[in-house]
Parts: sequence; structure tokens; C-alpha cells
Amino acid sequence: MESRSVPPGPYRATKLWNEITTSFRAGMPLRKHRQHFKKYGNCFTAEAAVDWLYDLLRNNNNFGPEVTRQQTLQLLRKFLKNHVIEDIKGRWGSENLDDNSQLFRFPANSPLKSLPRKHPELRKNSIENFSKDKDSIFKLRNLSRRTPKKLGLHFSQENVEEMNHEIINGDQENSVYNREISQEEVEEVWRHITLIYLQTILGVPSLEELINPKQVVPQYVMYNMTNTSKHGIVILQDKSDDLPHWVLSAMKCLANWPRSNDMNNPTYVGFERDVFRTIADYFLELPEPLITFEYYELFVSILGFLQPHLERVAIDALQLCCLLLPPPNRRKLQLLMRMISRMSQNVDMPQLHDAMGTRSLMIHTFSRCVLCCAEEVDLDELLAARLVSFLMDHHQEILQVPSYLQTAVDKHLDYLKKGYIKNPGDGLIVPLPTYSYCKQISAQEFDEQKVSTSQAAITELLENIIKNKSLPLKEKRKKLKQFQKEYPLIYQKRFPSTESEAVLFGDKPTIKQPMLILKKTKFRSLRY
Repeated sequence: MESRSVPPGPYRATKLWNEITTSFRAGMPLRKHRQHFKKYGNCFTAEAAVDWLYDLLRNNNNFGPEVTRQQTLQLLRKFLKNHVIEDIKGRWGSENLDDNSQLFRFPANSPLKSLPRKHPELRKNSIENFSKDKDSIFKLRNLSRRTPKKLGLHFSQENVEEMNHEIINGDQENSVYNREISQEEVEEVWRHITLIYLQTILGVPSLEELINPKQVVPQYVMYNMTNTSKHGIVILQDKSDDLPHWVLSAMKCLANWPRSNDMNNPTYVGFERDVFRTIADYFLELPEPLITFEYYELFVSILGFLQPHLERVAIDALQLCCLLLPPPNRRKLQLLMRMISRMSQNVDMPQLHDAMGTRSLMIHTFSRCVLCCAEEVDLDELLAARLVSFLMDHHQEILQVPSYLQTAVDKHLDYLKKGYIKNPGDGLIVPLPTYSYCKQISAQEFDEQKVSTSQAAITELLENIIKNKSLPLKEKRKKLKQFQKEYPLIYQKRFPSTESEAVLFGDKPTIKQPMLILKKTKFRSLRY
């Protein structure tokens, strides 16, 4: 059954639950089964349900091929608990479901979860309060409710310079001194510019249902931006918040395996499994996930961009969102992602699990200590696994410091100091750099362009082989034969007949003459 991609936005986990349950109910094959000498119609076995749902999730853009069969079984148990399915006797409410021949059916109506709705008066008050907070410092041009079309974020230097020139010319008569700005004003600049960039990158009309502006702690953002090592890892001033020394040593051991396994370390069989179990136990016992509970809805919404043609948006958005984390959490996330990424790519890493590969084990082990909801959410495991998988592949970009944010903040602080903004609440507009964006295309257009671009590159490779005069004839024939085997359609398009091949090699196709059949002479005996 064709999967639909749930777009980013508030309450995305609930929307995904409804989409999966609807697809499962509509597509799961039903038939007659016999159990205990009795026939049951319109039902299915647990094993068949796991097979069908497992295939659905792995081919769904919202989850992807990282989904495991065990995670699928856990989701089916939640279906039983929430009365999406019931056993053939009508029982539900527990998670008593195994990957076996036990029979289940759909109830008359599978319940869909309703989306939370904020009371209109509360919604109005939250907007008004946020507006008052903004006006207390300055008004920002980019808080427009228009949704820009884009895929990547790029500075337009000409627009920035032109805007700066206009402001300086317009206000140079009134700006005669550099005033001092308070720490509170500095922090508000960081908060509002971070929110504006996040809203611009996501292309949403409002962030109010994804994050409360008060949840953006400017001190965290400022610390994460400035207190880093040369590799971009956060450096903590208070070492009591850091990872214990024994955990850091264990992580370093596995991240650099086998080079870090010096003679001082034990060499018994299974040593690396014990080290990994030590690290896993530490992270799994943390009181809160590294992405704190308050940011759950924000990160889940960004997962709506994992699709290939929106990948750049997800990277840019996650880069900003990870700056919101408390510095100790950001540091732990950076070190964890670097370790599991190296381990997953290390061909010398011994097998750490009898049934799972290294990458699947990393995702399965650490997903819930990276992202989960304060209250039990039915798709927590799958969404967390999807995020960890994406972070593993792009952690170097996502967890680096975005220089453009520092540049924008410095520019705004400079405007405040020079008096281009007279008073915090006077309503003057503080200019932001403008951006030029790539045009967003559909997934179908992306796939078509990907195929056409790949075919063009392969065709160019074929032409290079053909036109290479320094290549010996025998070697050229060998390469062309290999190319024909790998890309028969492209080869046939270039050489539709044997005559066209013959022209390339300067000879004519010849038909082999049949070999002469000589009658074998029968020798006679010399005796008479």
C-alpha cells in the first residue's frame, strides 16, 4: 500500500499514529482461519500482521528501512492496548501479543486519536504575551506569517550591504553616540534571532505550537556557540556536569577500536561487549533524554523533513535546535553521536550482538535516551530511531556551530549600540539579512531529476571510453563489454546494432566459417 508522508507541524506524532492505524486497517489482508476446531472469518494471525506492518513501516518515508521487526511487534502490542485490534474473543487492553499464530481481528471502529486543541482564549493570550515581549526589545521584520519557499539557507550579501547602506544614510544624522546595552537586551537578541531563523528555515507561519519562546534559554545558546573545542565539542566549565572519566575512557576505547586497545586493557573474548554494555547502562539510566522533554514536539516535527528532497532543511533546522539544549546535554549528544557513528563504520569492530548488526544495535540501544516524550507516546521508539539514524549520518553538520547566527547577532547588537534603534520599545524595525532560496520541488520531480542526472553521467562515461585514443584496443573492448553487462539499455542506445560496433573498431562483422570436417582414416592391419 502506498505510504503518505505526514508533513511537519504540531502534533506530528498523533498524526503519524492515525495515518499508520488507518493504513493498517485498510490494507491488512483478512481471511478465514481455523483454531481449536472452530472457524473464524475476517481475521489474521499475529505473525502475518507483523509481516505486513513491518513491510509498511520500512517503506514509509516517515520511518524508513531502519525499523526492526521487534519494533514492529512492539507497535502491534500498542495497537492491542489501544483497541486498534482485538483478539478473536473481543479482548483488548493489554500487550499480550507475540510473533506467532494467535488470531486477531479489527473491532467495528478503530479509534483515531484526536488532535489537542488549545482554548481560543488561551491561544489569544499566548500570542499577545509573546507580542508584548517582542516589543519590549524591538520588532523584527522576519516575523511575517508568510511561508517562504526554500530548501536551503543562503546569505544574499548584496541585499545585506544595500540594506545597511540605506539604514546608515537614513539614520546617520540621529546616531551620534554608542550607547551601552544591557545583558538582558543581549540575551533577547539571541532568543529572537534564533527563533526567526528557525521559523524561516522550517517555512512555517508560526512556531507557537512547536515551542514556547520562553523555552529558548539564551544563555544555553550563547554558551554552546562560544565554549567549544577546535572540533566544535562543547567544553564545560563545571566538570561535575561532564561524563564520568570511566565513561569517557570506555567511549574513546570503542570509538577508536582497535587502535585504542593498548596492552593496558584486558584482551579476553567479549571484552568489547562488556565495554559497550557499560556505556549503554550509563546513558539508559539518565533521568531525562539528551533532547529534553520540552523539545520533544519540536524535534518530532522536524522529522517531517527526512525525505531526500528536504534533507537540507532538516539539517539546518536540527543545527539550530541542538543549540537550545543545556550545554551538558549537547556535549553528551556530540560525543555519543561521534562514537556510534565511528563504530557503525568500523569494519574491524567485533560483532557486539548475535542477531543485530552494529548500526542497528546502536540505534536500538540509544534511541530512547536521545528522544522520548515525558508521557508515553505510542510511536516513541520508531520516531526516536528515525532521529538517531539521521543524526548518525549527519552529526558533523548538525552539531557544528552555525557561524551565520553569530554574524546576525553581532550585526543587531551593533545597531543597538550605534543608536539605529533609539529605545527598546519605540517600534523601529531592525533589519535582518535577506536570503535567496532554492525552489522546492516535489518528490516525483526529485526522483526524475536524479535518474536523468545519473543516466547523463553514465552516458558521458561511455563516450569517454569510446573516445580515449590512448586506450589499447584490447582494453577498450574489455571495458565496453563490462559496460554492456552493467548498463545494457544505455549501451544498446549507443550501439543499436553490431554494424555500429564494427564502425568503432574499424572492422566488419564476420561470420565464422564452419570448421572442415575431415574423415578419419581407418588404418588396416598389415597382416593379411
